[in-house]
Amino acid sequence: MSLLAVDIGNAHTVLGLVDEGVVGAQWRVATDERRTADEWSVLLRGLLGDLEDSVDGIAVCSTVPAVLHAWREMLVRHFGDVTAVVVEPGVRTGVPILMDNPREVGSDRIINALATVSLYGGPAIVVDFGGIATTFDVVSALGQYVGGAIAPGIEISLEALGHRGAQLRQVELQRPRSVIAKNTVEALQSGMVFGVASQVEGIVARMISELGELPEDVTVVATGYLAPLVIDECSCFTAHDPALTLKGLELIFLRNS
Repeated sequence: MSLLAVDIGNAHTVLGLVDEGVVGAQWRVATDERRTADEWSVLLRGLLGDLEDSVDGIAVCSTVPAVLHAWREMLVRHFGDVTAVVVEPGVRTGVPILMDNPREVGSDRIINALATVSLYGGPAIVVDFGGIATTFDVVSALGQYVGGAIAPGIEISLEALGHRGAQLRQVELQRPRSVIAKNTVEALQSGMVFGVASQVEGIVARMISELGELPEDVTVVATGYLAPLVIDECSCFTAHDPALTLKGLELIFLRNS
């Protein structure tokens, strides 16, 4: 039997079947605030197919309130016989949040912190490469969430350049031939890929310095669907875990179901 873990982000919703930390089937769909509970149900059942019978629990986290509302309705109406946990304030995570207002921290960031502490230990830094935002989350040696940073995501930065630059256009996100580009397309790609890589290394180095730790004593984990575009250009990462959030959702489900 498996847990259906669902990470609802601003641009994409990632779904996966998790069993004891192992992620099997996995899907990524667009996050559409206009979808109704019935539409989400049809989509979900279409993705699962014959695997639906193997689902014995559902864990959901969301940074989009309107979509979370539709999911709550769907879980009650269409999956009422399956145990479900929605990550929100009050749900047990086991991660102390040392922030001015803990409720402001996105649930996905706390889940990443929990998964990192459980799988890699602390101190650690998680860098989540999303299209809308690149987030940095710091976990202490005691397993506490101590803070982080948020930077514009790669996709939204590239989109902004295309919209605001009169002679610029949308380009494919991929590594260019070199840093010194010979055409406009590769110039944009160079700025995005190598610019983000330098940004990540700079922020991570500053965070490690503020923690007062040696770089070799801090685990730096990359996750997010755009991580493969950048991680080979960075020397700071010690682990790449594409399914980190889904694994964290299973841990929270086990704590709260």
